[in-house]
Parts: sequence; structure tokens; C-alpha cells
Amino acid sequence: MPGTTASARISLREATDDDHAFLVALYGSTRTDLALLPLDEEQRDALVRMQFHAQDVHYRQTSPHASFGIVDVDGRAAGRLYVDRTAGDIRIIDITLLPALRGGGIGRALIQQLLDEAASTARTVSLHVAMGNGAEALYARLGFQLIADDGVYRLMEWRAP
Repeated sequence: MPGTTASARISLREATDDDHAFLVALYGSTRTDLALLPLDEEQRDALVRMQFHAQDVHYRQTSPHASFGIVDVDGRAAGRLYVDRTAGDIRIIDITLLPALRGGGIGRALIQQLLDEAASTARTVSLHVAMGNGAEALYARLGFQLIADDGVYRLMEWRAP
């Protein structure tokens, strides 16, 4: 799979039950901290499945009207984009790409589509980013402003210029 938007065909589709194994593996790719725990592979996989399930239940309960999308790049599952749209805000609940595709412009292109949608519908775009997450620099370059910081997560918001 190419890692840049220049050569990639990016599309978004609603997640289905067939995407479950991919979504668990994608979530696991974000949990590099688990390598520090004294777990064998089976224990680590069980922990990843349990944590993914808890996160998925939380997202669906707190944002029941959200879209839970699979990012396809050149016809293959490459990430997820969960978005909750309300009358005044487009909330990015989660955006995650496979490690090999991070930093290649795909996330930027997906977020830019949301910014364009927000600008044309007079809404803000908001998201929470974990402290130390390198994506925060991307959000700042795209014009997101820090709204709140609870010491773990930062709430950022974009408003049309």
C-alpha cells in the first residue's frame, strides 16, 4: 500500500462485522505500551481484544448516531475514522491508520474533508488528543486550537476562518 495521498486512492465506508478482526489488529497497533508488560503473545492478544471491546462499547454508547468508518486505501482496509456530527459540531471521535501509512498525508486528507464539510455547513470540528500524541502537531498545522487540557487529553477545536 502506498503511504502518500499522491499515489493512493482513499475511500471511506461504514464498518461491518467483517471488519472486526482488522479493527482489533489496528487498535493493537496503537498499544505499543503493552510491550512493556510481562505478557506472552496470547495474553497480550487477549488484553488487546478486551480493551478494544471496552473502547468500542464506550464509543457506541456515548455517540450512538456517529459514523464508524473504515478507511480504505487502494481497496484495502487501512484505518478507521469515527465521526459524530451534530448541528453545530463535527466531532472526530477517533482516527487511526496502520503504522506503515502514518505520516503520509492520508490522515491530513481525511481531516481536510471534514474541515471542508464544517466550513460549508457553519460547524466547528473538534477532537480529543492524548498528551504526547504526535498527531497533535498535525492538528495545530491544520488550524485546530487548544480549548482544554485535563493533563491526559487535550480538547482541540477548528473554526472556519
